[in-house]
Amino acid sequence: MFHSLFMLAIEANQVVGLRVMKLMLGGKRARREAELMVREKVDAALQAGASLMAGASGDEIVERYRQHVKANARRLARGKRRRTGKRRR
Repeated sequence: MFHSLFMLAIEANQVVGLRVMKLMLGGKRARREAELMVREKVDAALQAGASLMAGASGDEIVERYRQHVKANARRLARGKRRRTGKRRR
């Protein structure tokens, strides 16, 4: 479980960095990102609680969080490429 928690910490740190950059730009996209971030946190907490009550292990819950964090990293990185004009080939 240590490895999963360690990886979650690293991946979450990357997402925080990407989100801070987006929030610093301001505007509608930053506001939308802030609202999405709060909504995701509440949803994740409710989902983790439900999983615990259903008998999920700590490892399963951490892995589910990691899936969400990875999805956010991909989404935020795509937005970063669009702003800089770089496109994936």
